[in-house]
Amino acid sequence: MRETAIVVALTAMTGVEWVVEAFDCSPAALRDLSTLQELFGRVIREMDLRPIALTQWHQFPLTNGITGLCLLAESHLACHTFPEFGTLCLNLFCCSPRTAWTFEAVLAELFAAKSISVRCLERPYGVAPQQVASD
Repeated sequence: MRETAIVVALTAMTGVEWVVEAFDCSPAALRDLSTLQELFGRVIREMDLRPIALTQWHQFPLTNGITGLCLLAESHLACHTFPEFGTLCLNLFCCSPRTAWTFEAVLAELFAAKSISVRCLERPYGVAPQQVASD
């Protein structure tokens, strides 16, 4: 009976995810699709992201809050606005490291946000193991 040793090779990679919440925003800005499109355009352009499809938008009839989703080669950019609460939630996931962006300044500028929380999460993951047989 022949014994085979299995060698597992992993290449560690780390992505980054930003979870951003803006409070006390202008309800009118949170209902304005063009303002959200400007936000997405700036994030994509200034962070050198690569959309793989057109951004999808949905405006809810009762509150006029907006949900947006842009699929990226790097993963995704998504937002949800809640004009009735004056809140914007933004999520950006990149499968490769990126330099931090000026979320606070831009959200204050575009949405008159008075309080902004930016959490940056490291998302470590590995490439599928490769098995190598040796005698």
